[in-house]
Amino acid sequence: MSDLILSGWARVRSVLPERAELAAMGRRPRRDLLAGLTVAIVALPLALGFGISSGMGAEAGLATAVIAGALAAVFGGSGLQVSGPTGAMTVVLVPIVHAYGASGVLMVGLMAGLMLIALALARAGRYMALVPAPVVEGFTVGIACVIGLQQIPSALGVPTPEGDKVVVLAWRAVQEFAGDPRWWPLVLAVAVAGVILAGARRWPTVPFSLLAVAAATVAAELGGLPVGRIGELPAGLPAPSLSFLDLSELGTLLGPAVAVAALAALESLLSASVADGMSVNHRHDPDRELFGQGVANLLAPLFGGVPATGAIARTAVNVRAGATSRLAALAHAAILAVIVYSAAGLVARIPLAALAGVLLATCVRMVEVGSVKAIVSSTRGDAVVLVLTALATVALDLVAAVIVGLVVAGALALRAVARHARLDEMPLRPDLPGDHTEQEHALLAEHIIAYRLDGPLFFAAAHRFLLELTEVADVSAVILRMSRVTTVDATGALVLGDAIDRLERRGITVYVSGIRDNHHQPLHALGVIARLDAAGRVLATTPEAIAAARDHLHRSGLLTAQDGARREPAADGHHR
Repeated sequence: MSDLILSGWARVRSVLPERAELAAMGRRPRRDLLAGLTVAIVALPLALGFGISSGMGAEAGLATAVIAGALAAVFGGSGLQVSGPTGAMTVVLVPIVHAYGASGVLMVGLMAGLMLIALALARAGRYMALVPAPVVEGFTVGIACVIGLQQIPSALGVPTPEGDKVVVLAWRAVQEFAGDPRWWPLVLAVAVAGVILAGARRWPTVPFSLLAVAAATVAAELGGLPVGRIGELPAGLPAPSLSFLDLSELGTLLGPAVAVAALAALESLLSASVADGMSVNHRHDPDRELFGQGVANLLAPLFGGVPATGAIARTAVNVRAGATSRLAALAHAAILAVIVYSAAGLVARIPLAALAGVLLATCVRMVEVGSVKAIVSSTRGDAVVLVLTALATVALDLVAAVIVGLVVAGALALRAVARHARLDEMPLRPDLPGDHTEQEHALLAEHIIAYRLDGPLFFAAAHRFLLELTEVADVSAVILRMSRVTTVDATGALVLGDAIDRLERRGITVYVSGIRDNHHQPLHALGVIARLDAAGRVLATTPEAIAAARDHLHRSGLLTAQDGARREPAADGHHR
């Protein structure tokens, strides 16, 4: 019992912050504080926009950026990661808000936090690296499309229609706009998006998103433009509360919570990997990152925040701004908290169309066109996976899209591996000096055939192997050389046994040679070669199998004693 407790504590300790990393926050405070200020300026309009897009309101986006941003900065596995509300999470939350309301979203966030902590303790972070690049890129393209479609009602200045299918909602918004066009919101949204995209390309370090939103707000106020605004915000974060807890809804919210946890894990670890790639010596700990996101999502709902993830765009800004430690992300959260307490009235005047413009620009910048082109042009299979994942993201939901992408990518990978499985007939070599006479070669060629199995013998290739093997012409003995078989699964073993049975029902004696040590277990466990082994027809080397087959032919009267006395090498000259 004590060993179990010690092992459990060691696992918990492995995901807690290390003293050295916390001490690193004091090494270059000026650079980190400046980077935190830069990120906060970029994060403010995004937090407001994503909060509104999720259906929970701007205040929920700000609470998430402050609470989740601070907790993930302290407990996460990346010293450069910035967390908060993201567009990908918004896509998942919209149908949850529609189905269960605000309390359902808060419950889902809390449950997802517990799941993320469990994943961290189970050390599942390393497996996120197995997601193929086409799935990630297709996922990103799909998210960008969904976020863009979500902004159409605000950009057109019409109320958001009821429903949770973004394509349908966008189309309804366009129809309503066509019936009663209101051009000022559209002008503001396009202008803000254009300024951000053009400015970021020319001067990437300037916070054009905040400048554009500020300019749009001033123009709307001075010109008295008929545009919708964020509205009144609370002057500060709400007090912690558990009033949203409703244990009776746990069963119905389990599915959405799994979706939120899966997305939080995937996006956070992808973002942390981006930070690693942009830095020189920094490397994140995936399990600790899951733990940090779990703590953030566990506590953010208590303050009215929505589920959070690592934010790729804000993390990239943080690295470019010169961040060296967790202090930068922590400062970003603190600065946003100051804004919440001191400037709520000003924030309330921001036009919704301006925030829509910010998010439209974010959609465009999310997609790395060069990376997408490279993957699409690499192989047809990669292109199919990317396109299907993107379409599934728009038509279904994010978790379903990732599952679709993984299933299709896995199927294509299995097909590629299965193509490497080969069954080659190994002809006898009369050209080898001193091997055997032409008469003996004719007898052996007529009565013994050797086949070499190359590659994996598993479910994706086994049935093709069965068809090829059972088409063997009339012979007396077949030697199966298995030294080059790389793997054997249950399906492959059973198909091999079926092929052996079919051959023996035709009166063909089967010998097996060169089985690797790690392949004996599945073959014996399924009873595939037990009978052959008992009959002495499972041999270590091919020469031994040929000698046994010759003895069989001799006893059958097909070879003379003089022929049978000769030693036959392996069909390709080797001995296995």
